[in-house]
Amino acid sequence: MPKLRTEQDGRVLTVTIDNPPHNFLTTDIMDEWHDVLVSVQDDRTVGAIVLTSALDGIFISHFDVSELVGSTDGLAGIAFPQALASGTLRVQSALEAVPGARAALGKTPISGVSGLLRFHETCALMQRMDKVLIAAINGRSLGGGSELALACDIRIMADGPFQIGQPEILIGIIPGGGGTQRLPRAVGAARALELMLDGTALSPADALHMGYVNHVVPVAEFDGFVTETAHRLSRRSAAAVAAVKRSVNGDPALAKGLHAERSAFLSTLSTKSAREAMRAYLDHLDRLEADGREFSVETLEPWIEGTAFDFSDEPKT
Repeated sequence: MPKLRTEQDGRVLTVTIDNPPHNFLTTDIMDEWHDVLVSVQDDRTVGAIVLTSALDGIFISHFDVSELVGSTDGLAGIAFPQALASGTLRVQSALEAVPGARAALGKTPISGVSGLLRFHETCALMQRMDKVLIAAINGRSLGGGSELALACDIRIMADGPFQIGQPEILIGIIPGGGGTQRLPRAVGAARALELMLDGTALSPADALHMGYVNHVVPVAEFDGFVTETAHRLSRRSAAAVAAVKRSVNGDPALAKGLHAERSAFLSTLSTKSAREAMRAYLDHLDRLEADGREFSVETLEPWIEGTAFDFSDEPKT
C-alpha cells in the first residue's frame, strides 16, 4: 500500500508521508519518493515540492532498523573493511546501470547496498532538480529523516517538544544517507562531529541557532508559513533555481565524501556488534509497545548514556 500522498495546489506539490505509528523511513518509501520526483522532473507546472508528514509530532522517526537488520542477514559472519566496502559499492553501482539488474540484486545477500545506493541517488536528484524542495518538519526527525531533510533546499521546523539529529552511533553504525557530508555543510564540521559522536538530538530552537534548519515556526502558524513560503518560491525561474542549486551543490568533494560515507556505513553495518546492537534496539522498541509507552527521544536515554549496549569488546578495525 502506498505510503505517500500527493496534492498539487497551483505550482506547489505537497508530498505527505503516512506510515504510522512511527513514520519510519523504508526503502519502499524512498522508491515511492524517487518515482514522484522523476514524474515531475520535467513538469513545468510544478515549481516547489513540500515534503511533510501526516502524523502529528512526527516527521520521520528514523530509518526502519528492522530493514537494516534484514539487510545484514546475508552478511552474517562477513566483515567488510572499508576498502572492500568501497569496491563492492562501485561494482554494485555499475551493475545497477544494467536494465533489470536492480530487481535481481534485491534478492542477493547485498540487497541492502542497493537500497543505500537508491537513497543517495534520490537525494542527488533532489539537489539538482529545478524545483525548490522544502522539508516541512512537523515533528521528530532523526537518522534518515534528518538526512532526507538535509537533502532539501529549505528546512522549516515546527516549534514544540520535537528533536532533530543523527543518533546512528548509538547502535554502532554511522549516518548512511548523506548525514556525514550534508550536516557539516549546514552547521560546520566541529558541531556536526560532536552531534554525530554524541548521538543526541537538538530542539527546534537549538537546530535553528546552529543552522540545521532555516526557520522554526509555532505549530499554530506552521502550515500557513510553509504554504506561503512554498508558493512564493514556486514562482522563481526554473533555470535560475537549477543554476543556484548546481552552483551550491556541485562540489566535487561532496560526491567523493558521499562515496566514502557509503563505504564506511556498509563497513560498520556489517560488524557483529552493530548487528547485535540493532537487534537489541528492536527489542527495546518491542518492550515500549508491550508496555503501552510511546517512542520518544526520552526513551533513548540508556542508549544516549551508552549503558544499553556494551561496545567495549568489539574487535579493532
